[in-house]
Amino acid sequence: MINKSKSLTPESLAIVKDKGTEVPHLGVHANFAADGTYLCRQCGLALFRSDHKFLSSCGWPSFDNELENAIKRQPDQDGRRTEILCQRCDAHLGHVFTGEGFTEKNLRHCVNSLAIDFVDDLEMNDSEEAIFAGGCFWGMQQLFREIQGVVKTEVGYIGGQSLSPTYRQICSGNTGHFEAVRVIYDPTKTDYEALLKVFFEIHDPTQFDGQGVDIGDQYKSVIFYFNELQKAAAEKLILLLKNKGLNIATQLLPVTTFWLAEESHQDYYQKHSSAFVCHRRIKRF
Repeated sequence: MINKSKSLTPESLAIVKDKGTEVPHLGVHANFAADGTYLCRQCGLALFRSDHKFLSSCGWPSFDNELENAIKRQPDQDGRRTEILCQRCDAHLGHVFTGEGFTEKNLRHCVNSLAIDFVDDLEMNDSEEAIFAGGCFWGMQQLFREIQGVVKTEVGYIGGQSLSPTYRQICSGNTGHFEAVRVIYDPTKTDYEALLKVFFEIHDPTQFDGQGVDIGDQYKSVIFYFNELQKAAAEKLILLLKNKGLNIATQLLPVTTFWLAEESHQDYYQKHSSAFVCHRRIKRF
């Protein structure tokens, strides 16, 4: 299990750690409907399937069932409600209510959107995560999303000092952020080392000033590690590549806040199918 707390935004931490509540009707999952699985945002455990979800008009995602051994219940501090948490990592999810008559099960898990992730996979029970920077994040996302076992990718900004950075701001080179891709994967179908190898093969890890014609700190090669196991796996492959004669420029940095990029940058090549993909895979292993 990876604890993702260090990568979460202050808004997400206010929910999962401090037991806050997001503004109703504004969460991305409130009125969302698609086939898949909802994961704990803090540890990646599968919590709900899409057929558990229903529209309650309450303003928050609602579920009338849960996956086995996924949800923990305890009395809320207000003495009136029942709090629900992730069974594994104790992330605060929301509250559970009965007797409202919304569905035949007469049960409503009222969940904060910021406490969960959605992936379009109906079978997975757990997930792991990796974050990489290697030039323009459009191309990185496109090639990672094609890898078997990868269930979700998002592009964003990481490593800098400013809060809620925008694309225009990070392009100035003054915020300290890198363009990066967040990769969620099913550990029964792939593993971190396999994704590391993909990372080293879809960009030039020997370029010190960016990638190709994209020059600047925001385009540099970086592996952001969640724990010492990920760091050790990266060090192992870097040493292997150095022994092959490559002068590796890739930095290893601990994970910091991952700020989701603007919607126009998400799945860019899916929206612009005729655009030239700026990354290509070169076999190095």
